[in-house]
Amino acid sequence: MASNPLALIAEITHRCPLHCVYCSNPLQMTQAQAEIATEDWLRVFGEAAKLGMLHVHLTGGEPLARQDLTQLIAGAHLARLYTNLITSGLGLTRERLRELVGAGLDHIQLSFQDSREAPANWIAGARAHAHKIELTRWIREHRIAFTANLVVHRQNLDHLEEMISFIESLAPDRMEIAHAQYYGWALENRAALIPTREQLDRAVAVVAAAGERLKGKIRIDAVVADYYARYPKACMGGWGQRLMLIDPKGRALPCHAAGVIPGLEFDSVREHSLEWLWQESAAFQKFRGEAWMPEPCRSCDRRAEDFGGCRCQAFLLTGDAAATDPACSLSPQHYVMEEALRVANSGQPVSQPVAFESFAQVQRESEWKYRVNPE
Repeated sequence: MASNPLALIAEITHRCPLHCVYCSNPLQMTQAQAEIATEDWLRVFGEAAKLGMLHVHLTGGEPLARQDLTQLIAGAHLARLYTNLITSGLGLTRERLRELVGAGLDHIQLSFQDSREAPANWIAGARAHAHKIELTRWIREHRIAFTANLVVHRQNLDHLEEMISFIESLAPDRMEIAHAQYYGWALENRAALIPTREQLDRAVAVVAAAGERLKGKIRIDAVVADYYARYPKACMGGWGQRLMLIDPKGRALPCHAAGVIPGLEFDSVREHSLEWLWQESAAFQKFRGEAWMPEPCRSCDRRAEDFGGCRCQAFLLTGDAAATDPACSLSPQHYVMEEALRVANSGQPVSQPVAFESFAQVQRESEWKYRVNPE
């Protein structure tokens, strides 16, 4: 029997006002009318607490698109879960923030795309940067924890020091600097986003220096691009090991990208309890543990550390979800990564990334489109 999960990722909607060029959400998004209801989420939060979960991360899409967000936060707080809102800030007024904090919000994570307004708005596909800065002043009016998230990639890494100084000026408790992860639309834009070796090496040094300089003032957490790693990351702490994600439809997944893997059936909180989904559902059993592992994972001393890497990345890059993650230097398919890096470091110009179409516009146009003019 698996140990109970530590945290719930509540992906309460796919609706989003942004069109980020590095969006890693599924290309086939859940429409608003298919989202599970308030009462379903409140029941889920209660079951999560009974399972021993400590945190709920309210995310999307843009969670502020849910008109019942205050009620959801209040319900999670009543269940004694630590509530973390992961947001772009668009749709958040001073008054609404006050309501959310009053309902029990413990922590807010606010995303930034750049330190410079024009490129930040271009990367996000919306005029959002100035509002985010104003929002940080409102956040500091409340006694809640504040993390500033910064996604870095080929398009902005050359002024990382400037971006860190900018985030520092906003006075967060924590700064998360994460390289783009290549799922969803980010994978489509990979050639325009993957950094060069020189960019990456400099970024690592810059982050290390900033971490030392800001020690005791602002905590810095960094997520490095695994395309350059010798071994893969233990994605989500291992498949079905620590975290459970509920998507807007109510499906339970081990991670936000797992839906790309064909042949997996993801059961729903509409029909099952969280405990059954975690302990019994076939999707959570599929890659849990070590029995599924092929060589070289099966006999590798690191198998209990990285669990063979990311199952979604393995499928997206090799067509086989049970393959060793190509990020691993021991993988028979590691050449897939090597080729991507060869192109990234060839010195040839790269095309500009294309923005992801927002759910809101898709609804208005009543058809699915994915490519838009980023201007």
